[in-house]
Amino acid sequence: MSFDLSPDTQATLLLTAPLLAGRAAAAPADASRDTAAESAPKPLAPGEYRGLAARLRAGKRRPADLLEAGGAAGVARECGLALDPARLEGLLARGFLLSQCVERWRARAIWVRGAADPGYPERLRQRLGPDAPPVLYGCGDADIPAGGGLAVVGSRRASDTLLAYARRVGALAAAAGRPLISGGARGVDRGAASGALAAGGRAVEVLADGLERAATQRQHREALREGRLVLVSSSDPAAPFHLGLAMQRNKWIYALADAALVVRAEPGRGGTWAGAIEQLERLKFVPVFVRPGGEDEAGVASEALRQRGARLWPEPGTPEELRALLDSPPPADAGAPRPGSLWGDLPGRGS
Repeated sequence: MSFDLSPDTQATLLLTAPLLAGRAAAAPADASRDTAAESAPKPLAPGEYRGLAARLRAGKRRPADLLEAGGAAGVARECGLALDPARLEGLLARGFLLSQCVERWRARAIWVRGAADPGYPERLRQRLGPDAPPVLYGCGDADIPAGGGLAVVGSRRASDTLLAYARRVGALAAAAGRPLISGGARGVDRGAASGALAAGGRAVEVLADGLERAATQRQHREALREGRLVLVSSSDPAAPFHLGLAMQRNKWIYALADAALVVRAEPGRGGTWAGAIEQLERLKFVPVFVRPGGEDEAGVASEALRQRGARLWPEPGTPEELRALLDSPPPADAGAPRPGSLWGDLPGRGS
């Protein structure tokens, strides 16, 4: 297969991706499409891929080894894989669908990075280890996520006052020369990112779905063209919204950042709350700050999160103060780095 993808990433896509665009293009618009979809092997779930990756690594093998003639069955026996070799062979035989997807992604300036690729964000590898998304799709400057920055998160329901506050924080990040990292959802996330971009800064939007759609939206066009915005997602660019992925992307936002600010959360409910609690109590990648109490439920949530270990946002007023905050040492109880790459210290397969 002559793609601009490393052999490891080709294998990982074939094993884990639904390849929606390719499937839609390959089947006519009739009942045969449903029949083809039903008969196709089911892509590996995240837990299945983690188990396969662990067994391959233990056997000093890489995903690309499965692409060799008879590789899936042979490697499955050698490494003691619990997965059905016929299922693996069926997934790896989807090269035509993958070629159609690659063509479609290229036409929309969408890039792909596998966890074995040099361009994959190192922070995700180091902080998430085997839980890092095996494949990352993106549009825009792929180097921006490597630079850390300030994560700003908040619920979709936010007053005009809170949205203006988020935009000011985004503008301050731009003035400090640091990327603004958010989930790209309406409300606080989008407000903070728009504030950074309007001030000439850079932004990373970690999307739960709809990368293909977002990459073509007018509101993103100029910043993408200028190399100041990157949209990233772990789900197929044509995939619809999935609640599980929406919750998972919270940890990726924190993993890419130097510090995080929760502008608004609803106590005990919603993705913003759940992501902050996971970060504070389990992952502990970065310091989590909360906005001082104000209108709506912001004050209630801030106090509840502070009881769980969040810090009060010191309201930095200058770019220098924000840079000093982002450059501060990690929390004393910060989680230890996890294994950087599943494949980094094994012999490569080329690109």
